[in-house]
Amino acid sequence: MTPTPPDELIMSADILESVREIIEPIVIAEGMELVHIEYRRERRGWVLRLYIDKEEGVTIDDCSNISGQVSHMMDIDELIPHSYVLEVSSPGLGRPLKREEDFIKHKDRLVRFKLDDPIGRWKNFKGRLLDYKDGVVKIKVGDEIISLPFNKISGANLVYKF
Repeated sequence: MTPTPPDELIMSADILESVREIIEPIVIAEGMELVHIEYRRERRGWVLRLYIDKEEGVTIDDCSNISGQVSHMMDIDELIPHSYVLEVSSPGLGRPLKREEDFIKHKDRLVRFKLDDPIGRWKNFKGRLLDYKDGVVKIKVGDEIISLPFNKISGANLVYKF
């Protein structure tokens, strides 16, 4: 028997999808990319967290602008039935790669991967992102080329070297 997710998680997934439909056009119209949305209960209450990015990097003014527009739209649509905190920020140096397009966009970058199931003995990899095609991410770790099935990747983040 498959365990049923708590109602809180089901509601969160529904809200995330509805929020994305409203927010993504706003972010794109401002010349940015909506990298990721989080909606979760934290110690201080519910938090709706948006990560935005653009080629030249996100400024505080960008975050403030998006926050103002999104807040206005969220108030009109009343998608979230209780109080929450809206946060808008850049994804940071360790930007998460979530969508297939992310793996295409960030070719030749150093990426840290976490898998649901091991390949060989390993579930964690750090390597240079070579390619994404037909649901497979190819990375170079040392001299070895490794193929990672996209649907087995539970987490991937850019690695920034100083």
